[in-house]
Amino acid sequence: MSSYVGVLVSDPWLQSQFTQVELRNLQSRFVSTKTRFGRFTVRNLPPVFAKLKHFSGTFDEKKIKTILHESYPNINKEVDFETFLRAFLKVQSRGEGGGSKGSSSFLKTSTTTFHHAINESERAFYVSHINNYLREDPLLKRYLPINPATNALFDLVKDGVLLCKLINVAVPGTIDERAINTKSELNPWEKTENLSLCLNSAKAIGCSLVNIGTQDITEGTPHLVLGLIFQIIKVQLLADLNLKKTPQLAELVEENQDVEELMGLAPEKILLKWMNFHLKKAGYEKEVTNFSSDVKDGEAYSYLLNAIAPEHSTQVALESKDPSERAKKVLEQAEKLDCKRHLSFEDIVEGSANLNLAFVAQLFHQRNGLSDESLKTPVSYAEMITEDEETSREERCFRLWINSLGAVTYVDNVFEDLRNGWVLLEVLDKVSPGSVNWKHAYKPPIKMPFKKIENCNQAIKIGKELRFTLVNIDGSDIVQGNKKLLLAFLWQFMRYTMLQILKNLRSHWQGEEITEADILSWANRKVKKMGRSSQAKSFKDMNLSNGIFFLELLTSVEPRVVNWSLVTRGETEEEMVLNATYIISVARKLGCSIFLLPEDIIEVNQKMMLILAASIMNWSLQHQQSDTESIVSDDCSLTEDLSTLSTDDGSDAQNV
Repeated sequence: MSSYVGVLVSDPWLQSQFTQVELRNLQSRFVSTKTRFGRFTVRNLPPVFAKLKHFSGTFDEKKIKTILHESYPNINKEVDFETFLRAFLKVQSRGEGGGSKGSSSFLKTSTTTFHHAINESERAFYVSHINNYLREDPLLKRYLPINPATNALFDLVKDGVLLCKLINVAVPGTIDERAINTKSELNPWEKTENLSLCLNSAKAIGCSLVNIGTQDITEGTPHLVLGLIFQIIKVQLLADLNLKKTPQLAELVEENQDVEELMGLAPEKILLKWMNFHLKKAGYEKEVTNFSSDVKDGEAYSYLLNAIAPEHSTQVALESKDPSERAKKVLEQAEKLDCKRHLSFEDIVEGSANLNLAFVAQLFHQRNGLSDESLKTPVSYAEMITEDEETSREERCFRLWINSLGAVTYVDNVFEDLRNGWVLLEVLDKVSPGSVNWKHAYKPPIKMPFKKIENCNQAIKIGKELRFTLVNIDGSDIVQGNKKLLLAFLWQFMRYTMLQILKNLRSHWQGEEITEADILSWANRKVKKMGRSSQAKSFKDMNLSNGIFFLELLTSVEPRVVNWSLVTRGETEEEMVLNATYIISVARKLGCSIFLLPEDIIEVNQKMMLILAASIMNWSLQHQQSDTESIVSDDCSLTEDLSTLSTDDGSDAQNV
């Protein structure tokens, strides 16, 4: 740990949610309650929270009990201090408007004045992971291995190269490495480009980054750097926890469940479900609900290892009464499965959530203990989960976009997580503050279907007030999981948000509303002004598929950003892929937060083409405030107003 003396929490993320004053007050309340009752259980949480000044006038004991019931159904379960803090945050997040009152958010701004404890075991694990996966990288091998006992890691991330490489380890192909500035001596502008590429790419693989910028990494702020690195590593660790990559997970589907329920779970929850599946078979009577307090005694690990690796089974661990001794035996048994020892027995006993998650993920990869019997069905699960490719890509894009807004609820699956309407209201309130009537909104968990419908109806009502085209759609369509209509709603929402951003930048223009036609006209003029002949007839112009137009547009707004020696003619499919991949990385390098895939450019996905052009325009307007050209020029024809784009090329307005 660092030399800072205060209330320390083993999980850096959890530590970052509170000031030291808050932690001291909460710890005092926790200790006094535990002293009074002899033990602190879930049953004690509602009455204790109801007396806190923070929730006074917002929640009564009954409401708090309802909020906590979903996550903590066993009221007799003993609560440790970390669980107490997490429960506090859960109640806090359900405040009026779904927002947090007075809380500190993950990845704080650089103006935060209190100190952050650094978990040395976690830092050692992250360094070991980096050394293991990047040791042979041509650009990094001279810097690796990193010594975890020093601050070398925080110095090495400052130019963005290592972080970009780590993202490509987590999700191969995310970053076109041709776009990374890699010369030995980088100037500040080139380093900032790399860090912009890193942060925007991290969002594109599902990392939640709130209030962190390139300056935070340049300064090597330890808790921010480690928080980012863990999220990237976590994406890699959980990459195979889905039915597409591991069809055997279908064995986890219970008789009264639908396979789609499993598909809608977050990877971390699937990992817990996998663990509990084996624990139940092994006769373990408790349910593991987290990777911290529930595994601290090592007992669950003993049962799990005996279940998935019976050839290495030993009763010694279970017979041990000392949690530390049991944890040591667990690690010895895991090593027989070639699981590298990235955590110590102290990390298990102390309940380090991040390290325990990594440990369980490693066990899953080495020996998942699932059979192929569940796949021997008349209709294979592989066929069941095969979705329309474009629908799947759009779901991914909207999911990542929603999460990038910093809403309270993290979305793991758009089609499942938005069905109760609550997340839709959260995001609407984030983008259009004050638009949601929270007195008429119902907070999860929601058991009554009509309450979900009312939430969705309010979201649709707000959409209509924002001039979305929503014909023949009501709340029940979203609750019932109508994918086409939900995607149509989200597309118009995303489009509205981008146009509003551009509208807010028009103070130095002529006061005109900005439309898709204006964006297209602006892009064509920028390209023409630099002496290029490429022009786009519309955002569904198939000539855009070779990528040349967008590369010229990027060059027009920042001449240094494109290396034209790397650009192909885009005449073959392979050349088109190279250009499309390069466009996305260059745009992110410039500072655009975009979530499209190379396929969207190659296939000229009309929606994604608009968002890409609008994102580049947004960057240009922000960085060229002195530019006096008008968005709508006198000689520009706007006879075809594209502002009524439908959800797909062949649909009519009623399908929107």
